[in-house]
Amino acid sequence: MAYELNVNGKAMTADVEADTPLLWVLRDTLGLVGTKYGCGIAQCGACTVHADGAPIRACVTPVEAIGAAQITTIEGAAGLEVGRRVQQAWSELDVAQCGYCQPGQIMSATALLAENPSPSDADIDAAMAGNICRCATYVRIRAAIKRAAGQEA
Repeated sequence: MAYELNVNGKAMTADVEADTPLLWVLRDTLGLVGTKYGCGIAQCGACTVHADGAPIRACVTPVEAIGAAQITTIEGAAGLEVGRRVQQAWSELDVAQCGYCQPGQIMSATALLAENPSPSDADIDAAMAGNICRCATYVRIRAAIKRAAGQEA
């Protein structure tokens, strides 16, 4: 079945089965490979994208559930003011080590700052709790979120 999707501000069509996870639609059908596969059960956060600005796990979200939602992937994050700030802070503070989880980390951080432009440490912990970094760059992640928010860690 053909699904009309709005991804990063562009109309795209994916001819896939209704239960195909959004992750595979983005990566395999639409060629947007920045969103990563981590666990496949929505526990690691590597596949985080936005649906109408809210972070979702693309690995467990069937394409049929997207409807008219505007999907933003890591490729489209720089198109958002807060996304640009987050990416700049990530770069300035050398957050990424291996980098595999970072697209999901950035998408969760961007959603947090879009909703709460001045988060406390507890707010950051709550928003980022579902994102796992095997390299344990959590201290740099928090510092980058604070920098993107205009706070110093």
